[in-house]
Amino acid sequence: MRNIVWLLLITWCCAPRLSLASDCFEIRVIDAATKRGIPLVELKTVNEIQYVTDSNGIAAVNEPGLVNQEVYFFIRSHGYEYPADGFGYRGKKLKVTSGGNAVLELKRINVAERLYRITGGGIYRDSLLTGEPVPLKHPVLNAQVLGSDSVQNTLFQGRVYWFWGDTNRTSYPLGNFQVPGAISELPERGGLPIERGINLEYFVDESGFASQICPMPGPGPTWIDALVTLEDESGRERLFAKYVKVKAPLTVYERGLVEFNSETNRFEKRKTFDFDAPLYPVGHPVRHEMEGRDYLLFGLEIPLIRVPATVDALGQLSEYETYSYLQPGAKKGLGTVDRDDRGHVKYTWRKGVPPLSDDLEQRLIAEQQLRPEEAFFQFRDLKTKQRVQLHNSSVAWNAYRGKWTMIASQKNGTSMLGEIWYSEADSPLGPWKWGRKIVTHDRYSFYNPKQHPLFARENGRLIYFEGTYTTLFSGNKVKTPRYDYNQIMYRLDLSDPRLAADQFAQ
Repeated sequence: MRNIVWLLLITWCCAPRLSLASDCFEIRVIDAATKRGIPLVELKTVNEIQYVTDSNGIAAVNEPGLVNQEVYFFIRSHGYEYPADGFGYRGKKLKVTSGGNAVLELKRINVAERLYRITGGGIYRDSLLTGEPVPLKHPVLNAQVLGSDSVQNTLFQGRVYWFWGDTNRTSYPLGNFQVPGAISELPERGGLPIERGINLEYFVDESGFASQICPMPGPGPTWIDALVTLEDESGRERLFAKYVKVKAPLTVYERGLVEFNSETNRFEKRKTFDFDAPLYPVGHPVRHEMEGRDYLLFGLEIPLIRVPATVDALGQLSEYETYSYLQPGAKKGLGTVDRDDRGHVKYTWRKGVPPLSDDLEQRLIAEQQLRPEEAFFQFRDLKTKQRVQLHNSSVAWNAYRGKWTMIASQKNGTSMLGEIWYSEADSPLGPWKWGRKIVTHDRYSFYNPKQHPLFARENGRLIYFEGTYTTLFSGNKVKTPRYDYNQIMYRLDLSDPRLAADQFAQ
């Protein structure tokens, strides 16, 4: 019996193992142009073992049966490409060894560069397994958060405040549906350089999970948007947002205004809005001076709604106007087209009518109230000249271009809500005529993009933006481990010749 035990111990000790950090085989995948690691690269073996690179672009191969074997890895990544061989396979054969490593280069097809994942678990999992340095204080789990949907953020009291939609947790399939939140420091005030990552300090409950920041009464989740910091008459900064209550299937039944309480770290209700009011704050706000007055602009596709940038006006829906040619009409949500004496559509700031949208204009065209060439929404692909229907956008002033820049998601296309576009215009209202596709996904959604002017670098030459990476709405049932339902940061270099300014001025 003793001899059998010794034989088993010797066999176990001598067997190839990849259980320790030093034993893992490290595959680092880098951008051929920037030499930076690429997150979200899928490496799959012939027998369907799949690895996905972390935010350093590292995959830790820890399969005992692959040690000291030549292993073929299929290589795939949204917006990146590895050369195909004579049989059309895109991949590479590597000799997997204990503690060994390999570097693979991918050509970036996307104009924008994928930098890192912001939320969720295992952001730097493979880096830790291979002993590589990581930038985050919490590289694999922060506040027990595994997934977060749709970000809102702004500068408040000298720090960046972040809020998300529904959030998954480690201990149960149902998580936080009443707005989680976190704080981070600006890079120039002790935070990480934005190209390296964001150290989020979550508001947490007694269990350590991201706490409910906006627990509004009523059934269903609470979501917020239109997050904005304003100074009141005394000069005190105050943080506001619009909230909505949602019931199945994604039906909004209440909306109103909330204000953040810095002492309790909770949003408190200030007002319930008239649900039938056509104009209210929505989307990512844009601050802009018009007619000698400071305004906030709101909108989902294009910021066509304005209200004076004051605390009092923000909560008064009677103060809201939209740039439109619509007159109040008998049909709810539609209206009639206003024209001047020459028959041209007549634009002005109006109250009491819904904001223009692509869908609304298509209905007007179908009813022959509007000709296609008269539509406000004329956004087109610079490459194909085809019309593009926008879903959601984030607009900001860019000093490098001397223009307003837009980062927008597409309603349809190669992948449902999976394409991201860049455009620029002289005004936040547009006209937004031409766009360049800068990010694409294969049967995967990437929606609700948020541009981050707070983090723009080199006078705005480098733009940073994020979005939600998820299978939702894509029809794809195969979810990317750890990445699905999380926020991913991208960087866009406006000096890229594919974004030459003269293209957008046609």
